[in-house]
Amino acid sequence: MADLTLTTFDWVPPAPRGFVRDLRVRWALEEAALPYRVASVPIDDRGAAHLAHQPFGQVPWLTDGDLSIFETGAILLHLGKLSARLMPSDPSGQSEATEWVFAALNSVEMASLPWGMSKFMGHPTDTAAWKFVDDFLKLRLKHLEPVLAGREWLAGSFSVADILMSDVLRVVDGFGGLADSPACRNYVARATARPAFAKARADQMAHFAAADVARGV
Repeated sequence: MADLTLTTFDWVPPAPRGFVRDLRVRWALEEAALPYRVASVPIDDRGAAHLAHQPFGQVPWLTDGDLSIFETGAILLHLGKLSARLMPSDPSGQSEATEWVFAALNSVEMASLPWGMSKFMGHPTDTAAWKFVDDFLKLRLKHLEPVLAGREWLAGSFSVADILMSDVLRVVDGFGGLADSPACRNYVARATARPAFAKARADQMAHFAAADVARGV
């Protein structure tokens, strides 16, 4: 295994701190106890060097030797190959974890992201557009609720699928969107009670707090 380097922004405003998606990668690295370093790129200058690693000008990306990987799902699946703490060892468990990785990002986050952004922006909730967004999320939660009511983790043991799914749901929970989904709410609580999550979040908050000092904020 080569040196692992996680790259994130050098600074973000206070509101998204604790939710910037390098947290997902930090969490996985902490769960697996894999050695890594953190690098940063300017949030105000997303030039050619940045786009060479992340073509949409986002973060994070992970370098592993000559490999440069963007998108948190792809990064976590890569880390799953490096540690049995992140991915079941049997083919059936690996398949189940992988499908739930895609479900978290494609089925659930597709509904939760517009919902969460609307909440964050304070959009009115008495419009047809809001009803569509809200109903879409509620439908996804309706199908996810019985799944999480019947298991502790999505693929037997804790895996990268749980990092992604719980982080997607964590945003919804922060805006009270899991009030009628107790199994989803309890699942988020179980996941975020893990020491690796606490360490990852604290490290991210410290990273941006140090950037405040450097900027004289």
